[in-house]
Amino acid sequence: MKVLLVDDQALHRMGMRMFLTGQDGLEVVGEAVDGADAVRQALRLRPDIVVMDVRMPGMDGIQATRQIVADVPEARVLLLTTFDLDEYVIEGLEAGASGFLTKDSEPGDILSAIRSVAAGDAVIAPSATRRLLSRLAGGLSQQEPQNLSAKAATTRLSAREHEIFVEIARGATNSEIAATLHLAESTVKSNVGRIFNKIGARDRVQAVILAFHAGLAPGSAKH
Repeated sequence: MKVLLVDDQALHRMGMRMFLTGQDGLEVVGEAVDGADAVRQALRLRPDIVVMDVRMPGMDGIQATRQIVADVPEARVLLLTTFDLDEYVIEGLEAGASGFLTKDSEPGDILSAIRSVAAGDAVIAPSATRRLLSRLAGGLSQQEPQNLSAKAATTRLSAREHEIFVEIARGATNSEIAATLHLAESTVKSNVGRIFNKIGARDRVQAVILAFHAGLAPGSAKH
């Protein structure tokens, strides 16, 4: 997996590079000093994973995430932030990031997160997903065109897929969904994959955000 490191602090980039270099299956292919540099290098290097600082001078990590997701769709962005689930991270997840960690996370957690994101999973735990919903319900602006688009996407789901999607929106894990709906966990997993394809979600985080805009998540507005 090719990794691009993005941080305006040289010491932090150096520490991250030293830790990741030599890890099995990982290669740090480049470093960027700000968001604009990250976009340029992502286009040139085509990384699998971009480990992105949020707060940087000039183009910040959120703007860079939005641009990279659009220009290099195969890349997955892992945001690093000083504060857990601040408003910048909410915006970053909506911009297309596959998850976030705080900068003081254990090195092993960062490595695990990189591997999870590369595999197409999100790195936000169900408890954090529920806090994300709380923050969304507490103040994220509602835009009618976005709501209508989200609702249209959910009409492609079968009745069973819709049931599972609602559980995802509540922050339930696959095993919790299986228990609630009396299904095999393997059945839930295959349905989750189909749901993501139908609604155009990159991962669980994006699915939760879409569910919120569609009025299916706890605390979301129903129209």
